[in-house]
Amino acid sequence: MTTAQSVILHVPELAAAEAFYNALGVGDRIQLRESNEPTTGFRGYTLSLVVAQPNIVDAFVDAALAAGATDLKPVKKSLWGYGGVVQAPDGSIWKIATSSKKNNGPATRTIDSLVLLLGAEDVKASKQYYLDHGLEVAKSFGRKYVEFTSAPGNVTLALYGRHALAKDAGLSPEGTGSHRLTIAGASEPFTDPDGFAWEAAAA
Repeated sequence: MTTAQSVILHVPELAAAEAFYNALGVGDRIQLRESNEPTTGFRGYTLSLVVAQPNIVDAFVDAALAAGATDLKPVKKSLWGYGGVVQAPDGSIWKIATSSKKNNGPATRTIDSLVLLLGAEDVKASKQYYLDHGLEVAKSFGRKYVEFTSAPGNVTLALYGRHALAKDAGLSPEGTGSHRLTIAGASEPFTDPDGFAWEAAAA
């Protein structure tokens, strides 16, 4: 079974990005690759940290802002829980959220899961493409959202409509150029219908 084992972010300044992600507390969750590929606007994906309670959301958001992130959507309560969205100095978008509305302990900055949401022009077509490439569906809501099976400790991969994903991040859906992202976990390299590249995971 193919799974998204890790995410490789393409960043313009490797040392600066390493400092930011270590300060955020996700340095062991992602890989970085130095690159200056042309890109403008929305890159077509977001990364989400799913955590247990609101004070952990606050701790991660505060750490991101202190390390140089831009606040795209301030943290707030909603019908589904509590969360906010920030943009890292390298341009990647991070949503930090919990389904809980109450704190039941200290802010440990423990991550329950890391979710990579890819904005698809046609969720149904991209879903079938990934099924054909060995991924298995864990959840599916028609043409709106698909989540694939993930192994413990790996990245959870999901598909969402591009326009809806941009709106959720507080951005315009327009964007051109590189995604500045590679997904590791394929047995053979491939590129999906929306231009997201996969490569074999390092041993």
